[in-house]
Amino acid sequence: MNWTHFALATLAAGVAASFTEWFFMGVLFHSRYNAYPEVWRKTATETPKIAWCTALGFVAAAAFMTACVTFGIRGYANGLELAGIAWLLAPLPLTVMNALYIKLHPLVAVSQSLGWLVRLAAAGLCAGWLL
Repeated sequence: MNWTHFALATLAAGVAASFTEWFFMGVLFHSRYNAYPEVWRKTATETPKIAWCTALGFVAAAAFMTACVTFGIRGYANGLELAGIAWLLAPLPLTVMNALYIKLHPLVAVSQSLGWLVRLAAAGLCAGWLL
C-alpha cells in the first residue's frame, strides 16, 4: 500500500465530507431544523461542535480508506459499491430510527440521509481515484 495515496485519499474524502456536511446538514432545509427547537442543544458558540464534526469526518474517511485497502477495493465502481453498502449498513437505518423516535422534521432526516450517501460516495470516488 502506498501511504501517500492513502493520506491523499483520506484528505480528499475528508474535505469532501466537510462540504457535504455543510450543505446537507446545514444549508439544505435549514429552516426545518427550527420546527422543533427544543430538540437542539443551545450553546454560546457552534465552533467547538463544528470542529469535532469536521475531525470525525476525517476519521470516517480514514476508516473508509482502511476498509478499501483491507478488502482490496480498487476502482470507482467498487468504491461506490462499498459506499452504497456502508450507507445501507449504518447511516440510513440510524437516521430513520432517529427520525422515528426523536422529533425531527422529515426533511431533516432526508437531508441527513442524503448527506451521508453523498459523503460515502465521495469517499468511494476518492478511493477509486487514489488507492
